[in-house]
This record gives sequence, structure tokens and C-alpha cells, in this order.
Amino acid sequence: MDYLSIIEKSYRYTENLKDRGLLATYIPELANVDPTKFGVHLITVDGDKYGLGDHQVKFSIQSISKVLSLTLAYRILGEKIWKRLDVEPSGTKFDSLILLETFQGIPRNPFVNSGALVICDILISHLDNAHDEFLDFVRDISDLPDLKYSDHIADSEKSMGYRNVAMCNFIKSFGNIENEPEDVLDFYFDVCSLEMSCEQLARTFGFFANGGCKISDGKRVIPKSQTKRINALMLTCGFYDESGEFAFKVGLPGKSGVGGGIVAVYPNNYSVAVWSPGLNPKGNSYMGMKFLEELTTHSELSIF
Repeated sequence: MDYLSIIEKSYRYTENLKDRGLLATYIPELANVDPTKFGVHLITVDGDKYGLGDHQVKFSIQSISKVLSLTLAYRILGEKIWKRLDVEPSGTKFDSLILLETFQGIPRNPFVNSGALVICDILISHLDNAHDEFLDFVRDISDLPDLKYSDHIADSEKSMGYRNVAMCNFIKSFGNIENEPEDVLDFYFDVCSLEMSCEQLARTFGFFANGGCKISDGKRVIPKSQTKRINALMLTCGFYDESGEFAFKVGLPGKSGVGGGIVAVYPNNYSVAVWSPGLNPKGNSYMGMKFLEELTTHSELSIF
């Protein structure tokens, strides 16, 4: 497969689009990002790499990190984790409280904000120092030993995080948050503050394309069965209430973030990350969605 020519063709088409979406202004720090940035990086399971545009510029990965916190919690708890979380698409906005009332504090999936808060609570309960140990975990799977939380992004999100505060306390009222909401929220905002480039993000998610093993050194991160299930969740729930459309148009497991990043994996083949900070009305990168649709169209490869 000539990935380079396919990426170049898809990149050129997307770069020429007139519409680039709108920045996520509800988080003050994200409103300051250059809206013209656009980068993509693909790494195959054989270690071949292809990057274009701003693929080495770091950006806030935001909700993409929810896949990584789930991975660590799943590795710790195993199948017991699903007693506190469901695995269904929400069909509502990522910060909606509506279904928490209906399902008595059980989030619909780990990738909506309520689900990620429960995951953070699980990690706090089962690790000696969740803040440090989660960061060490991501440093290991990303091969980024100097990776740090971004204090200015975490503080910016915290300053406007009223719905997340309400959500965490609401889940606590149902008994599905064990720790103090303030501690869970502080950890949650840090988890969402991680910054990576497309190159780094594609490498970090490489184990989802490689049967649970890192591409760089073959080290196993999680079992194949857990890799399969998280990939399934990324396909059905990774794009909020646009997950069905992403599966329909792109046909890959993936996860988006309001920082404009999207990472997607084609199992046994590659991991790809794309970044363009302008968002569509559903909160997903406008150009990122278009690029990935072009990528799977021109390669004629998807999981279907």
C-alpha cells in the first residue's frame, strides 16, 4: 500500500476546503490556537512513518486522553469495570446530564465526560498516586519520558468547568463516585490537559493497531481481548453524537478531542493522527473528519 501518495492526495484535498470549522472558545486557552494549523501523521505496525503539514506541532489532545485513562483502569480492574460504566453510544452531547438521571449515575460509556469522571475516580481509588502513575503510564506507551500535564490548559478548563463540577456531584449522589468530587475533578482536568503532536499521538495509539503491543518495542500494554473491546468502543462512542456518521463515512475506530485532534486505528495496519483546531457543530475537527474520510476512500481500506 502506497500510504504516502494516499496521504498526500487526501491532505491536498482537505487543505483546499474553504470551511475549516470554528475554535472551541468555551475553553479560553483553546480559543487562542491558530485556526490555520493542519497536520497528519501515520505509523504502520511495521514502523513506517508518514507525516505532512503541522504534524510535529504539539496541541491539546483533550478527550483523546480518555481512551488512555480507560486503558489503565481496564488493565487494573478487568471486566469488573463495566459494573460502573455502560458501553452504549449516548446520542447526546459529551457533557449532557440527562441520561445520568435515567440510568441512576451509570454513564453511557467511558468517553463522555461523565464516564471519564468515573474512570478518574477508579484510578484514584486503585492507585497510590493516580496523578503521577497515570502520567508515567502515558510516558511509557508514548515513548515520551518528559511528557507533563499542561497547567495553563488544566487551569483554563477548570475556570469554566461548571457542568463537569455539576456532573461529578450528580454522579456522587448516586454513589458511583467514591472519592471527593474536588479530587476527581482536579485529576480529570489534568488528564485532559496533555499535549502531543500528531506524530506522538499516532505512536501512542499504535498498540491499538498492533494487538495491544507497542509498535516501537513490542511491549504488551493490554491483552488482545481488551484491545478489541476498546477499539469497539472507539468505533461506536469515540465521536460523541457523531459516532455513527464517523463509522459510516470513515469506518475506523477512533477518538476526537475539542482541541481539534483525531486519532484513528486500522487494526493490524496503522495508527493515524490528524489535527486541525476548527470544529464542526458536533465538536469534532471539521478538516480532520474530512481527511480521514478521504484516507479510507482512496485506500479502499476500513474495518468493514
